[in-house]
Amino acid sequence: MNILPLLTYAIVASFTPGPNNIIAMTHARNEGFKKILPFIAGVAAGCLLIMFLSSYFNLILHQYIPRIKPALNILGCVYMIYLAIKIMRSKSVNAKDPKVNRFTFLFGFTLQFINPKVILYGLTAISVFVMPLGDSHVHMIVFSLLLTIIGISANMTWGLCGMLFQSFLLKYERPFNILMGVLLIYSALSILK
Repeated sequence: MNILPLLTYAIVASFTPGPNNIIAMTHARNEGFKKILPFIAGVAAGCLLIMFLSSYFNLILHQYIPRIKPALNILGCVYMIYLAIKIMRSKSVNAKDPKVNRFTFLFGFTLQFINPKVILYGLTAISVFVMPLGDSHVHMIVFSLLLTIIGISANMTWGLCGMLFQSFLLKYERPFNILMGVLLIYSALSILK
């Protein structure tokens, strides 16, 4: 059982800039890490629910329509290469978040259901990497937890690093994006084996 492509995809998708990471970074920089813990807890809960929903959505598709698996693999690969190209070509990010008064559990939780990065992360990771490894309920729960833990680790890293990580990204943003894009392409091509 080779989970290296899954881990590579999950780490790249989680640690690249996105709404959760940017909000955690800027709010931690401005208010301190402890103030973002309710937001991160809400992100974790929302992310876990999306991972469970993605698992069972994919499980239902996998059980009833196994013929679409090759097409899903190709679509997943194309989508991940598209993401890699977007990451590698992306311009400088503006880490200033809008004036939001509270970064609460509820805000973090509901943000996940309008955050396409998390939704596509779950659907892609489960359909492309997890389903070929097995499809038992325990399997789905374990991998949903793993994907959530990786995602929240990234969110907490961005929050902890705050100003330091922001400075690093501004200084080395281009090489960082190219490296993340190359790793994403590796993950994409590994599903076509």
